[in-house]
Amino acid sequence: MATRKQIAGLAGIAVLVVAAATYTFVTPYNRIAGIRIGGTLTAPPADFTAAFKRSVGQIKTGGFPPFVVNVSLVPYKDGFITSTRPDGGYWSARARRAPNGYVRSGDSTFAMKATEVVGEAKIPYLTAMFGPDMNRRLSGGVIIGESEPVGEWQLFLWTAR
Repeated sequence: MATRKQIAGLAGIAVLVVAAATYTFVTPYNRIAGIRIGGTLTAPPADFTAAFKRSVGQIKTGGFPPFVVNVSLVPYKDGFITSTRPDGGYWSARARRAPNGYVRSGDSTFAMKATEVVGEAKIPYLTAMFGPDMNRRLSGGVIIGESEPVGEWQLFLWTAR
């Protein structure tokens, strides 16, 4: 017969296995970062704007450990545009340090490279994301308050590598 200590040890191991499986296979699809992007590795199309619509997808930044998060993807000629508020977020710092990553839209996953777009060069990308009204604010598809002008957001263009 198993002792209480053995039962507690087995229960602890079971909890760790379930937590690891959840982190690996489920978390990129909710509000917690994950490590597995999934999808089918696919050759990039010639024109992303013709092949995709705006959507929520996942990015996997380079480096270790893997880091997968949900982002708003805006197709743009030769890739996808993503953005984040200027709050020193973790995925944007990782994309700068290790730009080779992956982008998943639907069931397609692409090997991509992130390039931060800064200064006046952001204008055509911001227009593609938000339209001509640069005073709009957007977070996860929802217009938000006045605290973060869109022009100050960190913007990345993900292109095929």
